[in-house]
Amino acid sequence: MSVRPMMNRDSQFFWDGTAVGELRIQRCNACEALRFPPGPACPDCGAFDRGHVVAAGTGTVFSYVVHRHPPVPGKELPIVIALVDLDEGVRMVAEVVDAVSDETGDAEIEIGTRLRVDFNRVDDDLTLPIWRLDTPRPSATRRPEDV
Repeated sequence: MSVRPMMNRDSQFFWDGTAVGELRIQRCNACEALRFPPGPACPDCGAFDRGHVVAAGTGTVFSYVVHRHPPVPGKELPIVIALVDLDEGVRMVAEVVDAVSDETGDAEIEIGTRLRVDFNRVDDDLTLPIWRLDTPRPSATRRPEDV
């Protein structure tokens, strides 16, 4: 059993995007402010006129943790969870799948590391964005089927 993200009318555009390999960011059609996570009203101008843009899918690690315990349903530990500053200017929480060395179990990531998005199709209804080192290190050996 694995934990599934909440999908609702505010975030459905995001999940529709991941299903087709796009990382979508909510944009206010009134003032063009970008925001993540998505919501019903723009925090900048208060408008309810929502749209989205397709992100380049690249960003920089702002902060991260290596989660070693407790177990997470459906995940093999350790996992790296990062705050990623997307090149478009918003920040999102992300799982970085190739940032732990299999040999040492140490994280091969640091603040400022460049990342790129990839997608993991879980089933017919869910595709998750996952993140990879933009320049993989030789010892980072996790494969897509390992996530």
